[in-house]
Amino acid sequence: MGAVGPLRAAVLTVSTSCSRGEREDSSGPALRSALESAGFAVIRSAVVADDREAIAAALRGWADAGGCSLILTTGGTGFSPTDCTPEATLDVVERLVPGVPELLRSKSAETVPAAWLSRGTAGIRGTTLVVNLPGSRRAVEECFAIMRPLLPHALEVLAGEAHRCGG
Repeated sequence: MGAVGPLRAAVLTVSTSCSRGEREDSSGPALRSALESAGFAVIRSAVVADDREAIAAALRGWADAGGCSLILTTGGTGFSPTDCTPEATLDVVERLVPGVPELLRSKSAETVPAAWLSRGTAGIRGTTLVVNLPGSRRAVEECFAIMRPLLPHALEVLAGEAHRCGG
């Protein structure tokens, strides 16, 4: 997929109950499977609680370590008082990518009107794209399918491997 081999990705599940072992994470493994089916090598994955500092630390550490062109989060994008994934992401990214979450909400809302309530965001730190996805298995599978066609070109440009963005 990439010029030197498969693109490398990471999956961060944000869920206090999963981090405590009270509930099984289904969205993280579904996201890993979708990424691998699309030709990505998933090099990092973790489950963290709904804690802004813990989320930001994981995102910052993974992006700054290099070798990872894409970080996808799952969970923590809703209206619950503990949902803070977008805020943690904004603490870490250097440039926003508003079109990706706009596309995800728009397409998802065609079948699930509540998709408009997702507060997920996306941005770039260094050469890593970070995208927040909702926390359900179905939502991550659908959202990944929506954005999958955009990823090869976006990640090539971000890595400096492609310089023309148009006809």
